[in-house]
Amino acid sequence: MLKHWPPLGALRGFEAAARLGSFHKAANELHLTQSAISQQIRSLEAYLEQPLFFRNGRSVALTDAGHDFLSTTQALLQQLSVGVRRLGQYRKANQLVLNTTPAFARHWLLPRLADFRQRHPDVDLWLFSTDEVPDMGTQTIDLAVRDDISAQAECSFKVLHADRLYPAAHPRVLALPREQRTTLHGEREMDWSHWAVEAGIDVGQQDQGLNFSDPGLLLDAACGGLGIALVSQLLSQHARDNGLLQPLVDATIRGPNWALLTHRDSENDPLARSFSQWLLNNLAQGAPYE
Repeated sequence: MLKHWPPLGALRGFEAAARLGSFHKAANELHLTQSAISQQIRSLEAYLEQPLFFRNGRSVALTDAGHDFLSTTQALLQQLSVGVRRLGQYRKANQLVLNTTPAFARHWLLPRLADFRQRHPDVDLWLFSTDEVPDMGTQTIDLAVRDDISAQAECSFKVLHADRLYPAAHPRVLALPREQRTTLHGEREMDWSHWAVEAGIDVGQQDQGLNFSDPGLLLDAACGGLGIALVSQLLSQHARDNGLLQPLVDATIRGPNWALLTHRDSENDPLARSFSQWLLNNLAQGAPYE
């Protein structure tokens, strides 16, 4: 890492002059005088200890070193510009940052977002889905809704919903003989071993088949007719209502607990409270989707 960096203004002046082929045009673009551009480039050449331009009267041309340094400078300025623009999302008025799992975002929240948007059009919701549990104390997150979280410092914790699991498949899979049905395996609660212990019902599940670490992808596979799967009652509601899944039996077993973490700085935020109340109402009533 360099101890001393060339001034940003000098880099901008060099990039503009190299791109436009003229100190005069660079000065006009950057709203500076031509002498200021010349001074910036002279200071940059002194810092680099080599010339960047051939000068011939009013015309300038890049040296080999100048060509090399131009590509580096343009990449640096481009990255800096992107980074500065991205910071704008943190200054948005009425922004609410929600963290959740990709499975919950795709299968439960997304079908209902139109309803939330209609009820709360002023909320600028940023849906931040991750496989990993966030650290609410260090990340810029207002709320987290997940099935894999516990209490954290600087947050309030509330269990929202006790999920249930059941074996299900697409109707065309159910039309096949049991021995021809592929078994789809998940992880954690959606491992078939939990069904065998808690329900003790043989629905034709086999030890071999297709294996998924993502419960959302497991549900997608079941909805796509790849085989039978142990799925979340909560996340599969939309698929069942659309005829993509049917239960193999009426029995269900205990699933994960879905919980809400609210950062203490957001507890009294009207946006966070509006979303939390909407979430609770939808979980309790099984609200329709758009």
